[in-house]
Amino acid sequence: MERLLLLALALSLLTLGGLSCADKPTFPGTLPPPVKPVNADQATPEDKAAVSHDSNQFALDLYGKLDKKDNLFFSPASISTALAMTYAGARGQTAEQMAKVLHFQLEAKRLHPAFAALLWEMQGEGKEHGCRLHIANALWGHKDTHFLPEFLQQTKDNYGASLQKVDFAKPDEARRDINTWVAQQTADKIKDLLHPGDVSPETRLVLTNAIYFKGEWVHVFKAEATHEQPFHITPTKDVSVPMMHQTSMFRYFTDDKKSFQILEMPYKDSELSMVVLLPAQVDGLAQLEKNLDAESLTKWLQKMESKKVALTLPKFTMRCRLPLADKLQVMGMTTAFRAGEADFTGMTHDTPPLYLSTVIHEAWVDVNEKGTEAAAATAVGVRAAAAPVAQPIIFQADHPFLFLIRDRRSGSILFLGRMSNPKGG
Repeated sequence: MERLLLLALALSLLTLGGLSCADKPTFPGTLPPPVKPVNADQATPEDKAAVSHDSNQFALDLYGKLDKKDNLFFSPASISTALAMTYAGARGQTAEQMAKVLHFQLEAKRLHPAFAALLWEMQGEGKEHGCRLHIANALWGHKDTHFLPEFLQQTKDNYGASLQKVDFAKPDEARRDINTWVAQQTADKIKDLLHPGDVSPETRLVLTNAIYFKGEWVHVFKAEATHEQPFHITPTKDVSVPMMHQTSMFRYFTDDKKSFQILEMPYKDSELSMVVLLPAQVDGLAQLEKNLDAESLTKWLQKMESKKVALTLPKFTMRCRLPLADKLQVMGMTTAFRAGEADFTGMTHDTPPLYLSTVIHEAWVDVNEKGTEAAAATAVGVRAAAAPVAQPIIFQADHPFLFLIRDRRSGSILFLGRMSNPKGG
């Protein structure tokens, strides 16, 4: 009988209108305070920088494999973290392929503590903030499967992932238990991550990662300045959507050819910010995506300077559910998904051996005047460079764009999205 290993990732990125970061926040659902991983202090700055760089490269590699016909939103940090936990139990060719796809440079004894340190830093190191990033990991193991103590210690000490025993012989009950946990960790924004059939009596382990973010812009948009305006899906097709407007000082960059613009929107009381990448042409997003890699993004972000910008950005809500198994195999992670070939003997010596059956990721985001996520992508034109210095730069995100949320200290990309149509959901 086959023994399946399932990787499930839930992400909820939420912005709440009306929250002031000067007030003590209240979070719906059960969101415990962050717990510092045991090994969070063992990583060097160099190791943390390496993991951040590697994760960003994987993020952009994966983005290149995803379907970009419509809106897209996912958390590379969530996926990297869950796969890093899985990698802790991989051996042989399985581990080699995973390391190559994930761009892991560091040996395991340095890699996992670096993840621990980054996860702790991104959550504010346990200090109370008005804005909050909540990250939770858990292992769901079949009640009769014996998991190696070293694997359980590794995932607990570096990722805070404790083992929860469930009975996969009753798959619907096990699925409900896991979905309930995910809902609690995402303030009920992801309620049905695992669908019927995602777990079976052959499932032996499910690894879960959940992320919830709640924040407010440093520069809040005034609700009265929001009004209906065309969003150009293509050069010949528009939709009418609520567009937010403000003029403020933002970190900004445009290339020499003014083929795209980049703008950073910080969140209050936080090291997190949203970066919007907007092509100059309505149909210019594909070319911007083609030129995007970790090195180029880092270079562009380093060149940003504070400028007075007249910003236009759509309000939108988006939900994406992404089965990732096929994409990861195309990227080179093949052995992990093959029964009889996968080597996860770092997790258990029970027989028959485990293999990875599926990877599921779901994400939800809401962007409005008060807070969290605003668009990046196809840029409505930068005005002529001859404009007087006193005049604001025009950044009009009224056509497809890219957006990402990152941790400014480490540079890690937490969330990455593509806005093609604000009415696309």
